[in-house]
Amino acid sequence: MEKEESQNKEDQNLKDENSEINIDKQAPEETEKKAEEEHLSPEDEIANLKDKITRTFAEMENQRRRFEKEKEEAFEYGGFSFAREALNLLDNLERSKQTLENDETIKDKDTLKKLIEHINIINKDMISIFKKNNIEPIKAINEKLDPNLHQAMMEVEDDTKDQGTIVQEIQKGFMMKDRLLRPSLVAVSKKKDEEKQINQKNQENNEKEVKN
Repeated sequence: MEKEESQNKEDQNLKDENSEINIDKQAPEETEKKAEEEHLSPEDEIANLKDKITRTFAEMENQRRRFEKEKEEAFEYGGFSFAREALNLLDNLERSKQTLENDETIKDKDTLKKLIEHINIINKDMISIFKKNNIEPIKAINEKLDPNLHQAMMEVEDDTKDQGTIVQEIQKGFMMKDRLLRPSLVAVSKKKDEEKQINQKNQENNEKEVKN
């Protein structure tokens, strides 16, 4: 019994010592904080409070501006994804028109002309609806290639045009206000190779000589 009591006393003494050590560690920190607070003059405290209030108001103003910007973008461009998907309808109309025009069984018939007229009317109506919602087609033909608006799909040799001039529109591009809805897919001009030009001239000269 005496051994157990002595052991318990020793354990209790160790706990007391550890708690005193922890208190001793915390004491200097709390003392320093209290000392700092005690050393602050009323003017310093007021200055600190003003600084905290200023920072809080600045953060609130930044959050308000972010919220306003997000609200404006949601209002202005909320239908952006829908508009981009709706462009597929225009593409399908154009493909249908080309398919009908290339169909030899109905070519040059009144039925084809009426179908094409109806397709053109639907196409114009859709373009009009897009324009009312600030969706405009991108200018392409005879324009200089702009990587921000156009995507070159092929090159066409043409000495009558400046290098990089758009000579064919494969798929029409659109803008939604100042945002690119989709780029125009185009073909651009390039100058003929000098070697080809020389061969072509030689061929023309040979043909003239043969005729003479």
